[in-house]
Amino acid sequence: MHKAQPTKDGTRVALIRVGLRILREKGYNHTGLQEILQASGVPKGSFYHFFDSKEAFGLAIIDHDIQEHHLLLERYLKDPTLSPVQRLYRYFADKCTDFATLHCREGCLLGNLGQELADQNETFRVRIEQFFRDWQARLAQCLKEAQQAGEIPAHLDTEQLAGFWINSWEGALLQMKITKSPAPLHAFMDVMFGTLLQR
Repeated sequence: MHKAQPTKDGTRVALIRVGLRILREKGYNHTGLQEILQASGVPKGSFYHFFDSKEAFGLAIIDHDIQEHHLLLERYLKDPTLSPVQRLYRYFADKCTDFATLHCREGCLLGNLGQELADQNETFRVRIEQFFRDWQARLAQCLKEAQQAGEIPAHLDTEQLAGFWINSWEGALLQMKITKSPAPLHAFMDVMFGTLLQR
């Protein structure tokens, strides 16, 4: 009985998943094509069938990560069984647990790539900037719903708060990686939910 061969779409997804893992660990500039090929078991010819260049591959990884994040936000922030603030808390609490499970490594892929590539590659910078804008808009909408439900103060500017929230989260992730401790994430949760959103 012959072993089933991966489909073309399966090969592309396999490359992206391997690339995603290695980019999280090493960054874009320190990730080589040969390492991707060895880890995925895909020949070079097949790689170039799907991606014209390393840049095209990197952008495909970014798009994949954005799509996965959008699905995650949809699941958490649209949960009708929880109040808006409870949705936000559950999303960030579960992310804290995920990073603790990873022993405080990796951090946010797009945040890491933004720091690494914003001054080197305009295409990457624009794509990552759009991701953060969209994320901010989704958080702002949930915060607006929290205001309408009377969960948070009405005077708060939800767009500004959402931007500050993301900036604080990304900073906490950076400190988590540096200190190899979840303490910065716990501090983020304490301030955001224990102080900032209190009526």
